[in-house]
Amino acid sequence: MKIPELPFTVTNWDEVAATRHAGESGHALWKTVNIGDIRVRIVEYTPGYVADHWCDRGHIIYVIEGELISELKDGRISILTPGMSYQVSDFGDAAHRSSTKTGVKLFIVD
Repeated sequence: MKIPELPFTVTNWDEVAATRHAGESGHALWKTVNIGDIRVRIVEYTPGYVADHWCDRGHIIYVIEGELISELKDGRISILTPGMSYQVSDFGDAAHRSSTKTGVKLFIVD
């Protein structure tokens, strides 16, 4: 990831409108700021959310609240709780997808 040239920028996330994205079950609310090809997001998954796709995009994901289940297509599963993160590059490992039983709030850069 290369952050494009930009001035020092402050984001007030309370002022960023959320968009709703349906999952296989549940839904996600994304607050997104785009900087060139980079997305910076606060994402909330509802309890019972399961992503509707496998993803090969690189991410840096930090758990703010709740519990995130990250499943890799090869069967590996990681459970992340507040204060934990994961990092993966584009096509850097087996495809992954997210779910949560309890709901989760994430900070994501991708």
